[in-house]
Amino acid sequence: MAEENKIFTVEIITPDRIFYKGEGDMIEFTTAVGEIGVYKKHIPLTTVLAPGVVKIHKTGEDDVIAAVHSGFAEILPDKVTLLAEIAEWPDEIDKGRAEAAMKRAEERLANKTEAIDVKRAEFALRKALVRLDIAK
Repeated sequence: MAEENKIFTVEIITPDRIFYKGEGDMIEFTTAVGEIGVYKKHIPLTTVLAPGVVKIHKTGEDDVIAAVHSGFAEILPDKVTLLAEIAEWPDEIDKGRAEAAMKRAEERLANKTEAIDVKRAEFALRKALVRLDIAK
């Protein structure tokens, strides 16, 4: 009974699907200002998602792991909702494509010119690194 008091609902929604709907006793994800871990009864909060790995923990079960690239998170005392532009399972990631994207972004950042959008290249690099991190 005590375990059930720690459980809350988690949803990850993208424009094209309900990516994940389930329960957990903790969720970790990356926001625009850093990483956050959330337990049940967290204070209400809305924050901006940054590219990163999402880990949903539930005692006695394997962690649920996915990549989320941008969007918003709504944290309520009994529910966490991630509204993501892109969310991917590890087996959905094309490692070769992610490696190529990483190399392109690194080249753009190494050979900066005024025509290069540095923030966009940094964002592309972070997305590629997140993809490679969970695809291993």
